[in-house]
Amino acid sequence: MSLSSSGVALSSPGRAQPLRVRVAARRPVAERVEEFVLTAASGDPLPAWSAGSHVDLVAPSGVVRQYSLCPADPGVYRVVVERRADGRGGSVSVHDDLAVGDETWISLPRNHFALTRALEYVFVAGGIGITPILALVDEARTAGRPWRLLYIGRTRAEMAYADDLVSAHPDHVTVHESRVSGRLTLSDALTGSARGTAVYGCGPAAMLDAIADACAPQPAVDSFTERFTAAVAESVPNREFELSLAMSGVTLTVPEDRTILEALDGSGVVAPSSCREGMCGTCETGVVSGEVDHRDAVLSPEERSENESMMICVSRCTSGRLVLEL
Repeated sequence: MSLSSSGVALSSPGRAQPLRVRVAARRPVAERVEEFVLTAASGDPLPAWSAGSHVDLVAPSGVVRQYSLCPADPGVYRVVVERRADGRGGSVSVHDDLAVGDETWISLPRNHFALTRALEYVFVAGGIGITPILALVDEARTAGRPWRLLYIGRTRAEMAYADDLVSAHPDHVTVHESRVSGRLTLSDALTGSARGTAVYGCGPAAMLDAIADACAPQPAVDSFTERFTAAVAESVPNREFELSLAMSGVTLTVPEDRTILEALDGSGVVAPSSCREGMCGTCETGVVSGEVDHRDAVLSPEERSENESMMICVSRCTSGRLVLEL
């Protein structure tokens, strides 16, 4: 297992080691929103990544949070952090305590929001949800596919890069300030999308639900979303089950009132984790056997049906016995 300087587990046997990074620059890009440019503390280029990727970042307080990677020069990472007083303190610590020249740890990039092939794209960003969308827009442009962006926020002053996007792509970007123009009805904005359109959204849960509802009845229009909070899923009632770890030979019982991750913690088995809400993908673990009740906001319906991996911080077993690659 590898630990950050704060003692936070970012990797374990079989997983890639975390990266030590230095803050090369930071600047405000909107109200309560700061941009951080990260370079490898070793001086080597940081690994390549794909549009839609995010990294775990250890805040000075020790809290680990996930941030999407924004377009940047090769070998350099750029993340954007909104200061949120209602969270677990990670963003506040990053804003207040992570200065230019400081070092911290990040994970290697992971991608659960990659751009699929489509005839054209519609991107919908709500507030800080613009961060993964920026790289997806760049990839769509590079592919030469038609695209448009609908960027929604309370006020323009709170919307990172809004002016830059409109200036660079005036015919493709629409900025909607809800405090000025009222609430936007997404069904009106998305209805009538051409067949073969892929709609990508990142933002508040209500916005993402509205995107799914607007796209569902349209033929050959698919929606893909990335959430700030885990979706509420319809699951079977919690039941106790037996858990076996194929690699370590450990067998234990997961009671109905504890998650797999909590049971492992209680047994002294270390597994990588971060959000513990089924959102970030850090705890994704391979499934050897057993039926999984998926409760995360990471895996696609197709990935869930394959039953090859699960998020052990929230998902459970419905078959009485589960064997994991741990």
